[in-house]
Amino acid sequence: MNTTISVLLVDDHALVRRGFRRLLEDEPDIVVRGEASDGEEAVELAKTLHPDVVVMDCALPGVSGLVATRRILEDNKAVAVLMLSMHSEDTWVRQALEAGARGYMLKNAVDLELVTAVRRVAAGELVLDPQIDRAPALRGEREPGLSIRELEILQLIVDGKSNKEIATQLNLSANTVAVHRANIMDALGIHKTAELVVYAIRNGLVNLP
Repeated sequence: MNTTISVLLVDDHALVRRGFRRLLEDEPDIVVRGEASDGEEAVELAKTLHPDVVVMDCALPGVSGLVATRRILEDNKAVAVLMLSMHSEDTWVRQALEAGARGYMLKNAVDLELVTAVRRVAAGELVLDPQIDRAPALRGEREPGLSIRELEILQLIVDGKSNKEIATQLNLSANTVAVHRANIMDALGIHKTAELVVYAIRNGLVNLP
């Protein structure tokens, strides 16, 4: 069975890409298929190379990393995008998750965690840089007050499962899961899944691998 993880590197600095390539290709289970220096090139290469993971710089000339991520995932939802950024603010994290990224790492220490992060997003996990402050809530000061079942479903939402996948795992109907999801969002005053994921992680409502 082929377990090699193929990667597309996207960064407008050649030296950064070279460093990441060396770091990743030191690993026997990771191969770098290509490199892009801007968002437009990243979108085109993703179409031809079909990488498992795109390591995407958030700040790119022309087409931004956020826009490129959306376009890549519109073409192939199976790709896992790991966003790299200098910004730890809620807004940036939320925008990356809303764009479809499965990971968000800060560039100031990314070389220490990049290999692990690539493996985890390739395995379908959600990865957020541990340096991102988890203390403040994104929404008001509501007490979650979620039931055990709702917390169970919230964990699976954060794990990236769809309503149908959650229903199968918990032996529920997809409609029941949808109702639980709506109730969770209503209880927390949140209207988007990306905000829900960030809130749950920041406030310790779920477990991270």
